[in-house]
Amino acid sequence: MNNLELNEVQQHWDKFVSSAIAWAPRIITAVISALLIYLIGSWIIRLVKRMIDKAFERRQMDVSLQRFLSNLISWILNILLFIVVVTQLGVQTSAFVAIIGAAGLAIGLALQGSLSNFAGGILILLLKPFRVGDYITSSADVSGTVNEIDIFNTKLTTPQNQEVVVPNGVLSNSSITNYTKLGTRRTWFDIGVAYNADLKQAKEVLMRVIQNNEFAFKDPAPQVVVTELGDSAINLSIRVTASNENFWTMQEQLIIDCKEALDGAGIEIPFPQRDIHIRSNA
Repeated sequence: MNNLELNEVQQHWDKFVSSAIAWAPRIITAVISALLIYLIGSWIIRLVKRMIDKAFERRQMDVSLQRFLSNLISWILNILLFIVVVTQLGVQTSAFVAIIGAAGLAIGLALQGSLSNFAGGILILLLKPFRVGDYITSSADVSGTVNEIDIFNTKLTTPQNQEVVVPNGVLSNSSITNYTKLGTRRTWFDIGVAYNADLKQAKEVLMRVIQNNEFAFKDPAPQVVVTELGDSAINLSIRVTASNENFWTMQEQLIIDCKEALDGAGIEIPFPQRDIHIRSNA
C-alpha cells in the first residue's frame, strides 16, 4: 500500500512539474508584460497629471477645484491601469467591474445628501457665482463674506463676526445676490418730506449734499427721485453709487448730512401722525 501511495504521489508531482514547465514561459511572459504595462502606465499617468495641472493653472482655476479634479483624474487612471494589469495576468475582470458598480450604487444611496453638496460645490467652483472675499446673500436666508469654498460646503462670516457653514447643495439651488462682484454698490434709501414742502427745493438741497460727498461717484449720475405720496410724507429716493469699501461710510454720511441740510432749509421731515376730529352733539 505504501509503495502504491508513493507511486501516485510521484505521478502527481511529475504531472505538476511538467505542467509548471509547460506554463512557465507563459507565466513569466505575462508577469513581465504586466510589470512593463504598470511601469509605462504609471509614467504616462504622471505625465498626464502634470499636463492637466498646467492646464488648470493657465485657466486660473480655483485651487480647491484644481486639487479635487486632479486627484479624481489620477484615481480613475490608476483604476484603469490596475484593470489592464490584472487582465494581462489572466484574471477575469468582470468580477471587479461588478464589485465596483455595486459599491458605487451602495455609496450613492448612503450619501445622497453629501453627493448633492458635492455636486453643488462643483457647480459653484466651475460657474463662480462668487469668490472668496465677496459679500453675498441668498434666498436660503444666509448672508456674509465668503471665507472659504470647499467641495461640500461654503463658509461665510456675518457682519456680527459669526461663522456660518452653508451646504453647497442648498447654496447652489438658491438665488444669490453678490454685492461685491461688480466692484461698486448703489445706495437706495428714502427720505420723507412734509406735504407742504417745496419738492423742487428739497431735491436741490439733497442733490447738493450728494455732490459734496467725497465718496459719491459722478458716473453713474446720482439721483433724487420722488417715489411715493405716503400716508404722512412725500418720499424722495436717494440713489448714489460708491465703491464697495466706501459704501457704508458714504451711506451713513448721506443720511446725517441730508437730515442737517433739510433742517437748515426749514423743510420738515414728518413722522407718522393722525388728525383726530371731535364732534359734539351740542
